Amino acid sequence: MEPELPLADELAAVFARLSGLLLTTETVQSLLKLITATAREVFPSALGSAVTAVGDQGAPVTWAATGEEVERADRLQYELGAGPCLTAWQESSVIDVGDLHDDDRWPEWAASAARLGLRSVLSAPMVTGCRSLGAVKVYAGRPHAFDERDRTLLTMFASQAAVLVANVRSADAAVRLSTELRSALRARDIVSMAKGVVMGRDHVSEEMAFLVLADEASRVGKPLRDNAEAMLRAAIRSRR
Repeated sequence: MEPELPLADELAAVFARLSGLLLTTETVQSLLKLITATAREVFPSALGSAVTAVGDQGAPVTWAATGEEVERADRLQYELGAGPCLTAWQESSVIDVGDLHDDDRWPEWAASAARLGLRSVLSAPMVTGCRSLGAVKVYAGRPHAFDERDRTLLTMFASQAAVLVANVRSADAAVRLSTELRSALRARDIVSMAKGVVMGRDHVSEEMAFLVLADEASRVGKPLRDNAEAMLRAAIRSRR
């Protein structure tokens, strides 16, 4: 039997591996899939692992999971609005369910999860700064599968995962901001060119040309940018 690695050495190996993932993963979704796969390997007692975070509609969803039972157990929590993962996220605390048969905090969920072959679960919040981004959890098929060392390990694991997810989200936000900025600049240019068309056509000032564009856009029920673009197309066609 191989001796256990000291906790610090084990964490160092996990964190080094996760740091490498950030360099090779382009989306949050694929990053979280790799994180859950790593979590599954770190906790040999676990049947599977998963990450819960906010979905596109603002509701909690399982972004990545290593098995069907895990996904179904998570989905039950979302349907019922209660469970260890949601509690860990909401309370920013580690939730340890030693035995689903004995735990009475979420009786309906516990009974359903037990029928899936699950007996214990450990959930830790992904917290960075003042934000709780979701939760990482591991499920096991036997009771009391996780000990204090596992609690410490999952807490630090979730903390590192939160930093990585936050970094990717920040990168995605920067890309969105850049895209929005380019779109705004293009809209400004289109409106400016359309103003030039109106100024030349009607022999009016820049301010009056803008009012003409705004009035026409309001009259036809179009955004200013769309109306300006339509005017430019019409001007180009008329010159051919």
